[in-house]
Amino acid sequence: MTALAPRPSAELSTDRHDPRDDWHKLARDLANDLADIYGKGDPLPTAAGAWVARQKSDHTKRAYARAFRRWEKYARSTGAHPLQARLPLADAYANNVAKTPGRQGRPPQDATVAQTLSAAASFYDYAIEVGITEVNPFSGVQRPDVDPDYSPTEGMTDEETMRLIETARDWAPRSYALVMLLYLTGARVDELLSLNADQLGYDRGHRTLPLTQKGGKKRPAPVPPLALDALLAYLGDRTEGPLFATESGRRWSQPEVWKHLRVLARRAGIPQAATIKPHTLRHQFITDNLANGVPLQDVQDAVSHSDPRTTQRYNRRRRQLDNHPAYALAASLAARLTPEQGEAPETAG
Repeated sequence: MTALAPRPSAELSTDRHDPRDDWHKLARDLANDLADIYGKGDPLPTAAGAWVARQKSDHTKRAYARAFRRWEKYARSTGAHPLQARLPLADAYANNVAKTPGRQGRPPQDATVAQTLSAAASFYDYAIEVGITEVNPFSGVQRPDVDPDYSPTEGMTDEETMRLIETARDWAPRSYALVMLLYLTGARVDELLSLNADQLGYDRGHRTLPLTQKGGKKRPAPVPPLALDALLAYLGDRTEGPLFATESGRRWSQPEVWKHLRVLARRAGIPQAATIKPHTLRHQFITDNLANGVPLQDVQDAVSHSDPRTTQRYNRRRRQLDNHPAYALAASLAARLTPEQGEAPETAG
């Protein structure tokens, strides 16, 4: 068999396509920033960018890019190149992640630490696969044991949920539409913010929104009448541009939504207003539907959980708090506790 000979250099096209142009912007930005640090000849920028680009959802791309930037900055601060890192440095980084306060000034949850370390390990698995390193320094790092029944999202009572919804309704049409969609569809905030106004659809009697979920899975989510009324009141005659936009027409960003939701929560008198997040309303969608007797499988399908235990976790956490024996013990103690000095004991009528 005759081997194909390469064309003479004169015949090679000079109009070459850079495959990095097909990456997501998050991947390109990461690769470009790393190239400024390590130089274009270093394999790290391209590998890190390609690793982010291959993730299925925008949510995962964003989380992985953020996690890798944190690890790279830490490794560089010690004078180590990330591709030369070994287990002792990865262990030190794990300790750093676990003790570094987050935005609220508190140490991160175990689940957050585990996810951060998992992202770093994922990069090295990819780097080994493409042949730029032979070692995954995070393969031996001990990660926190995360309780499968634990959810860090702080839930609300029925009354608190109603106060938040009513506050959003009285604040502005955009606020009301967002809160109603988050609560009544169980959508993640990034799924809603990525939509455009012309994507409000119709399918066999249902008004729908096409949500792109974790893993890149796409599904049409029905928009219940209450949420639809709120959304149409907000959109008015607008059929173009982002579904949720700022006054200038720019797409509403996640940090802006988080901040706005906390403003609404403070106005509504929600105790955890300083830490509430859009996922709180997804949490309420799950727990309230399960409390109302909606079958677990239907709720699981609605929120696209691959494992029913993930869905049930929200409900178990609620029951664990509502039925905790601490309340029974406190009630028994209160009945036997001697009244404080100056407080008149109760007498029979």
